[in-house]
Amino acid sequence: MCEDKSVMMSRRTLLAGGASAALALPVLAKDMVDLRLPGGPSLRSLDPAFPGKGKLIVQRVHPPLLETPFSVFDQGVMTPNDQFYVRWHYPMPTEIKVTDFRLQVRGAVKAPLSLALEEVVKSGEIIELAAVNQCAGNGRGQFVPRIPGAQWGPGAMGNAEWRGVRLRDLLDKAGLNADAKFVRFGGLDEPPVPDAPAYRKSVPIDIARRDDVMVAFAMNGEALPLLNGYPLRLVVPGWYATYWVKMLSDIEVLTSEDDSFWMAKAYRMPTVPVKPGDKDFPTTPIGAMVPRAWITNHADGDRIAAGKPIELRGIAMGGDCGIAKVDVLIGDKILCATLGPDEGQYGFRRWSLTLPDAVGPIGPRCTNVKSVSQPLEQDWNPNGYARGGVEFISLVQA
Repeated sequence: MCEDKSVMMSRRTLLAGGASAALALPVLAKDMVDLRLPGGPSLRSLDPAFPGKGKLIVQRVHPPLLETPFSVFDQGVMTPNDQFYVRWHYPMPTEIKVTDFRLQVRGAVKAPLSLALEEVVKSGEIIELAAVNQCAGNGRGQFVPRIPGAQWGPGAMGNAEWRGVRLRDLLDKAGLNADAKFVRFGGLDEPPVPDAPAYRKSVPIDIARRDDVMVAFAMNGEALPLLNGYPLRLVVPGWYATYWVKMLSDIEVLTSEDDSFWMAKAYRMPTVPVKPGDKDFPTTPIGAMVPRAWITNHADGDRIAAGKPIELRGIAMGGDCGIAKVDVLIGDKILCATLGPDEGQYGFRRWSLTLPDAVGPIGPRCTNVKSVSQPLEQDWNPNGYARGGVEFISLVQA
């Protein structure tokens, strides 16, 4: 019997580059960028340049926190692999030997698995979908008052075409026990000190078994870059990137809710409104993303020609579902933008609008197909997660 062409192509993609993937030391450059953060120093370096990456905003070198320059998002709805943001909590391996790698599936299963990469590729139907991968703290540096943590601008996100196999097929291959309730994921990154909690994230079993949750081995038609999780990463479309575990090596089925640090203590959101200084409020693990929209061809404070129409364009995302509309707010006016092609409910979508003038702040507001619209103001929270209010800019007429 002939082997399925999609499996053959996927194997070639996964194994491209030979028997191992390695990360060399970065090379120094000299460029700087101003993120215009209101609460603190805004200048960031575009060096060092990391292997396999173009110019990215360096928030931290060890472990890497690299932000996509916002101009990239004006070039198309897909974010190129070499300009896709990078976020690691712990030091990552700098070399992966393909022949030695195994993905473990264990816990509350009937037949624990230890799969080589080729076995992962053959474990089910190969699927593809576009989805936004967004750090939960994207835009933290834009909050007022300032919030501790990585001072991201708006570029801790990216949209790619992901290819992989359904997580559900791997779980079915192992055989779930009747009492399975959550699935926990771990990667190859290691805590820098012995007492630090290993980075582990979990999702409820019904999320794990969704048709579109995958173990991905490729993005934008190429093997995952090492910095973005080669050889495998979890993809949970519509959920924040904290769940998209990179260098995925361990899948553990649990019979109860995960009480480990990164679920029980970290990446949690208040369940009630809070303000700076509040304490002892209830929280819940962060989960699905919220709708957002941005202007990509103008930045706050840009100078424009007076008396001429203003062309606006941008991107929007519906969060955990598709986009219904994008309105542009300017002064007391609400104008409906034109939407570009729909390339998948979980991805970016282009919008555009021509304005007769630029009197007053301008802000795009996304409404998704669940009728959830962005709030006019940013909902502050003590971790700077899930920023979702309308992003206003002002233009200066010259």
